Amino acid sequence: MIFDKKGTTTTVFQENIALATFLQNLNTSYPKLKHDNIIINLFSFDSLSSNDVLEFLELSNTHRSSGKSFVLVTDKVPYDEIPEEICLVPTLQEAKDIIEMEEIERDLGL
Repeated sequence: MIFDKKGTTTTVFQENIALATFLQNLNTSYPKLKHDNIIINLFSFDSLSSNDVLEFLELSNTHRSSGKSFVLVTDKVPYDEIPEEICLVPTLQEAKDIIEMEEIERDLGL
């Protein structure tokens, strides 16, 4: 697992491991990340399903309830199959833009 921290945002990349192992490692590493906005880069997975993305739902809800952003990045899953609770975007730039917008909303108390 590779962490790239810039300011208050950490991007998490995975090495060549299974999704279940990645999730386990992410949950283990979460205490180090819980105060940052988190971008999960899923581009290195050859195939993903909507059920795979739903595996992140609990962690996403926990993190977002603490007032931080949690964004998944992949273009392999149809967005209409994902509940609105999960923030899923097709590019890293869009993930950064979402976090910036959410930071502004939090600063304004919206």
